[in-house]
Amino acid sequence: MVLFDGEVIERFNTNRDDFPAFSEEQINEKYAKGDVRIVTEQGRFQLTTIESIVEGSDYILNPEFQRRHRWDVERKSRLVESFIMNVPVPPIFLYEVDFSLYEVMDGLQRLTAIYEFYKNKFALTALEEWKELNGLTYSELPSQVRKGIDRRYLSSIILLKETAKTPEEAQRLKQLVFERINSGGEKLEPQETRNALYNGALNQLCIKLARNKYFCRIWEIPEPTPEELTCDNLPRELTENPLFKKMTDVELVLRFFAFRHIDNWERMTLEDFLDSFLKQGNLFNQEVIDNYQILFERTINLVHDVLGNEAFNLYRIRNGEWKWYRRPTKVVFDPIMQVFSEYIHSPELLIDKKIEIQEGLTDFYKEKYDDFEGRNTGKSHVVIRIQKMRDFINGVLEAKK
Repeated sequence: MVLFDGEVIERFNTNRDDFPAFSEEQINEKYAKGDVRIVTEQGRFQLTTIESIVEGSDYILNPEFQRRHRWDVERKSRLVESFIMNVPVPPIFLYEVDFSLYEVMDGLQRLTAIYEFYKNKFALTALEEWKELNGLTYSELPSQVRKGIDRRYLSSIILLKETAKTPEEAQRLKQLVFERINSGGEKLEPQETRNALYNGALNQLCIKLARNKYFCRIWEIPEPTPEELTCDNLPRELTENPLFKKMTDVELVLRFFAFRHIDNWERMTLEDFLDSFLKQGNLFNQEVIDNYQILFERTINLVHDVLGNEAFNLYRIRNGEWKWYRRPTKVVFDPIMQVFSEYIHSPELLIDKKIEIQEGLTDFYKEKYDDFEGRNTGKSHVVIRIQKMRDFINGVLEAKK
């Protein structure tokens, strides 16, 4: 694998030695010193001030920091009904990036819902206790109801800048807090957590490339439309697509780049490997990021040119019968993308042999089925699949016409 200039990264830290034993006195001393202790402050925002927060410059509300799926109108309406009834609403969590500059760690959906309600961007729907308000926007509500909502507050918990002494410590503590405040509700998928904790140049590139039309076509994700460029107009079929909703599509793109460094995957789970790679990959210079974009786009385009919409489908046996699986799979995606990326500067070699490649894959998957059947997902199995796919492609190209 030939890497780009500037793409080489340090070996991932896999030191998992057990901590030495501490005496009770040492533990008490650690606690007294305040090691690993979060410094917080509590606050409250009157709902009428949320507009200034969302539109102001003192709060970082990066939509990509939160889960990709958005609240629907029913869930936004239930939040408003909670304020009408004065039902306690969980606080939002903020991190003080710099003095008086805050990053929203958890709660963007609540802030956005309140902001959109005050902007009359949706009408209340599916209210249970206040059915008579269904169909009304904020400005259409009876005056006393509006005044009642305006009196409500949204509480906040702020992790102060004093919590961490270094940027590295800040990142570690943000990760700790984020994982724990999200552990009691709907479980975050691994890529959703990465997206929240390790947002940077490489993460943003993966999000962008996941909307490549050929990639979407092969993975059966609704293709990009001009309307989706505005967050308010994401089509429902896209937001409800399981790969998009859980950011699995973004993780697939990340896997493609990460497996260029598969030699660094040692003594850790795949999830930890992808975490480590993304953290370091976000530090790549712009030239590497640009090269990554070109590499992915040319690779996925070549894959589609040669194998079409079923490029990542697996020929498998079920109930004693061999047939093509109707959905794309990761065990096929990884090796095909890695091997095809080696031919982006001479795509005609594969395109000229596309029929032979398509026809040969049937026997290839039958012969190598033990490697591709899906239960083996560790590093050694990924490496084996890539090498066997490489041998197959090379064999087709070297065959006599």
